[in-house]
Amino acid sequence: MRSEQEMMQLVLDFASADERIRAVTLEGSRTNKNIPPDSFQDYDISYFVTDMEAFKRNEQWLDTFGKRIIMQKPEDMELFPPTLGNWFSYLMLFEDGNRIDLTLIPVHEIGAYFEQSDGLVELLLDKDNRIQHEVVADDRRYWIRQPTARQFDDCCNEFWWVSTYVVKGLARREILFAIDHMNDIVRPNLLRMIAWQIGSERGYTFSLGKNYKFIDRHLPTDDWKQLLSTYSMTDYAEMWKSLGSCYAMFRQYSSAVAAKFGYAYPDYDKAITKYTENIYNSLPS
Repeated sequence: MRSEQEMMQLVLDFASADERIRAVTLEGSRTNKNIPPDSFQDYDISYFVTDMEAFKRNEQWLDTFGKRIIMQKPEDMELFPPTLGNWFSYLMLFEDGNRIDLTLIPVHEIGAYFEQSDGLVELLLDKDNRIQHEVVADDRRYWIRQPTARQFDDCCNEFWWVSTYVVKGLARREILFAIDHMNDIVRPNLLRMIAWQIGSERGYTFSLGKNYKFIDRHLPTDDWKQLLSTYSMTDYAEMWKSLGSCYAMFRQYSSAVAAKFGYAYPDYDKAITKYTENIYNSLPS
């Protein structure tokens, strides 16, 4: 596998030699000092160019970066509509395991790029000195934030309301319906509440990572095991257990957040829990 130094040199040498490329940035986890580096990290690169169409017409220039085993062009797909406006990206996985996510951006949009940046950006090359401000990568925008009373109540409401859809799906023997609502809405709100409680104890000066991937570092062992148990959804019996675990954990963590900030914890917890028990007990054994 080519080293980080080799890959970055390749990216910069190509950009330096091509007059159409006026600036280069690196984004994402490789700019974040709080993320331990590993060989799976992408190289999230943006080239700011004077002639987008020339690059798109003849893609042989991509061969410079190595032999690809697969490439995706999100802005050239029908099933998944593009979302980047005038920008165009190439997501490339190479034979040696390295991956480059390379985005072409019209050079006149470089100001807008930095305005909408998430903060995890390093300026690698600026041939025309277009960027006058200091660019320092940080993950501040992803830090846990203390919830307002309204945000807390909204999270509780969404969790308990959508839980009834999981119940309905299980009662109807529509397990995929139940799983989707559990994965897409119920558990994400549980994770959000857990994150708020972690922040209330440890401060709001750090991130739990994408998809809460570092949350286990801040949970008691038993709570971590219980959280993992909510992902067990192989049959209806397991789904009911997982939903019950979600209820118990949400009640535990939301009650702690409510107590910490003096927020009102909603009484419909008891009503939805009773509703769920009634539906479950009414089902054929």
